[in-house]
Amino acid sequence: MAIRLLLVDDHPLFLEGLARTLQTVREFVVVGRACSGEAAVALWAESKPHLALVDLIMPGIDGIETVRRVRARHADARLMMLTSSEEHDAVLAALDAGAVGYISKAARYSELVGAVREAHAGGRPLGESIARKLAARDRSHALTAREMEVLRLLRDGLTLEEIGQRLGITFRTARAHAAALKAKLDAANTAQVVARGFERGLLPLRAGAVGGL
Repeated sequence: MAIRLLLVDDHPLFLEGLARTLQTVREFVVVGRACSGEAAVALWAESKPHLALVDLIMPGIDGIETVRRVRARHADARLMMLTSSEEHDAVLAALDAGAVGYISKAARYSELVGAVREAHAGGRPLGESIARKLAARDRSHALTAREMEVLRLLRDGLTLEEIGQRLGITFRTARAHAAALKAKLDAANTAQVVARGFERGLLPLRAGAVGGL
């Protein structure tokens, strides 16, 4: 099934290059391009995209306000930040406004394609440092469904690369989920993440296990 994309960036040359790049992927269809947040808000209803890629810093309303306004009109809208800015506070504000993920413009082609697919599928593609900050802020909150999946696969001994392949997410996103688990479970490494999972009852004890492990 085609994934319909709306691209939002105030640099026309970058917008053109991004559209050409994404349309090399068979299932991606660029259904709209907007050079401002205001134009993106107006274009959403007309183009009916599955996902919008939105720059963070733009004249007029910025990417954060663009996300907020689109979601105010279309509650199920999915928008992902695609930006050169790595200021954590701004990215966190974008996520709080309703963005489903964040990826840097410095990302490799494969990372960008993987992030688009993951966001469209209901995931939340994030960079590792962003995931750590989110987890630290939400330390008291329960693990997400995806974090629980990663935790179980870590218990089973899979590497992050194998976890990415199993879950259909990029290595970068798998690493971000692992970083979030470390922050939420106050663990220093993967082995400690798994141990904390058993200690807190997040992982069921296996029959015949000795000492709970």
